[in-house]
Amino acid sequence: MGRRRKRKLEFYVSEKELHMIQQKMAQIGTNNLSAYLRKIAIDGCIIKLELPELRDMVSLLRRSSNNLNQIARRVNETGRFYDADMEEIRSKQEQLWQAANEIITRLASIG
Repeated sequence: MGRRRKRKLEFYVSEKELHMIQQKMAQIGTNNLSAYLRKIAIDGCIIKLELPELRDMVSLLRRSSNNLNQIARRVNETGRFYDADMEEIRSKQEQLWQAANEIITRLASIG
């Protein structure tokens, strides 16, 4: 009778990767590596997230942090805090919340 599957696939993994594969196999209760890898390769799902909103949010966080540091330095040097400083902080925080909500909305739609 011969093998039902005629093609053999081989690949190399590191010790760490092998351990991770074994952990995932244990989670689903199987010890058949061939069946597990075949099932993952055929039915598995890889999600590639491309979220330009996340890049924008990180940039906004950087700018906001820099502005906050500059304001803190000035307050420490002069002892003065201006209403414009507070408005700038409030505005940046609002932009950050909007960016976070956009990202969460996009992530929620995946699936």
